[in-house]
Order: sequence, then structure tokens, then C-alpha cells
Amino acid sequence: MNIFTRMAASVQARYIIPYQQSHFSRTKYGKQLALYKRKFAGKRCFLIGNGPSLRAEDLTRLHEAGEITFAFNRIYNIFDQTPWRPNFYISQDEKMLAGCADAVCGLKADAKFIPIQLKWWNDIAIDDAKYFNIVGQQVDDPQQFLFSDDIPRCVYNSSTGMYTAAQIAAYMGFAEIYMIGVDHHFRVSQNNQGEIVVDPSVKDYFTDKYNEDKDKLYIPNTERSTLTYVAMKRHCDSRRIQVYNATRGGKLEVFPRVNFDTLFR
Repeated sequence: MNIFTRMAASVQARYIIPYQQSHFSRTKYGKQLALYKRKFAGKRCFLIGNGPSLRAEDLTRLHEAGEITFAFNRIYNIFDQTPWRPNFYISQDEKMLAGCADAVCGLKADAKFIPIQLKWWNDIAIDDAKYFNIVGQQVDDPQQFLFSDDIPRCVYNSSTGMYTAAQIAAYMGFAEIYMIGVDHHFRVSQNNQGEIVVDPSVKDYFTDKYNEDKDKLYIPNTERSTLTYVAMKRHCDSRRIQVYNATRGGKLEVFPRVNFDTLFR
């Protein structure tokens, strides 16, 4: 890197990026996100988790019913079993995305939502991404978790992509959100004291291929993500958005349970 390249990078980091982050809704990225405001008002959507309970035949059913779906991270590992493809894709985990950026670039979806920070600071660029400005929040009380009603300005970070998806879905105007494949239980996890908890009877994901590089990935904190789901329910309730857990089994009991099979009758 020559001196001029270093100077340009310094100006970018010190002045241009902070300005864009503070005025994100005015950038080309924010203007792209604004096009989704209430685009699906009153409709329902499905958030597809990657837990071991996820079934390819359930995804095929969603495909045949024409349901609108959000999916995450390495969901493409199930594509060879179903014609279903997500309408919207989200990934905000830089360690995971760094290991599968090429696959995500080749993924076909109506929109791929990625934090702009991964492009700015991690050099992870995704083809055709709809970049959003992700803002951290270091709080432990679900009453204090922030929830964005203006995703062209920012989306608030948490310990799970489901919280990000809920903010995007709310902005889009969805009135009902159903979650499947959200088992909320991992073979290896950690608690809020940083202690590692191992349950050898549990599978992490719907396929063992999902996290073959698990030694490089974050260990999930289910205590923290439970608080995130409590906050998600509170914010959605206050906006009259109904959230249901249609997962087959699992450990997430924050949201009312519904039987997936009854949703298409």
C-alpha cells in the first residue's frame, strides 16, 4: 500500500465513514432500504431458523403456499432438498459470513440484508446486498433493548439475527411473524458468566455441514438471546405485531406456540 492509498484509507476511516454512519438514511444504502416501508402491510411472514428441527418438507410447504420468508447465515445447505428459496436473507455474523461469502454472493433472493460495517471494517462485500447500519447496544434489561422503526437510519444489534429480522419485518409492515427451526438449544453454548455449557445429546443445526468450521465461530449465549427474544416480544406487542413460535419442539418459550401444520388449513 503506497502513501496515497494509505492517506485515502485514513480519510475514509476518519471522516467519510463516520459521516455516512451518522446520516445513513441519506446515503444510497439508506434510500434503498426506505423503499421497503410498509411494502407488505398486514401480511404475514416466516423467520426460518437453522436448528435441527428444521425440515425440508416444511420449507417446500411454505414454497407451495407462496409464503414470504426470511432466512439466515448458511441456510443454503438445505437447498438441495427443497425448491424453496427465501425471499429475504440476513447475515450479521462476521466470522460466519467470512467463511461463506462466496456462497452468499451466489444466493438468489429478493434482497440480502447485510450490515454495512462488514463491508467497511471486515472487507466482506456481498453482491447485490442491501446494506444497513447496525448499532450496538450493551444492555441486559429487556426493557432497555432498543428497536428501530426507521431501518434506513439504523438497525439495533443483539445476540440473534431474529431481532434484526423482526425490525426489518416491522418496518415492512408485516402484522404476523411465525418462527420455525428456532430450537434455541445448542450442543455447546455459554451463559452470562462466560461459562461453557455442553449438552452432547443436542445437535446444533439441521445439518452437520453447517458449522464444520465451528472452532472459528462464536459460541452462542442462550441466556443473552433469551433476553433478546423477551425484548423482541415486548416491542412487537407494542406495535400490534403478533409473533408466534411454530418450531417443532425446541426450548424457546417466550412466544405463543402454534402448530405449523395448522397454518395452511
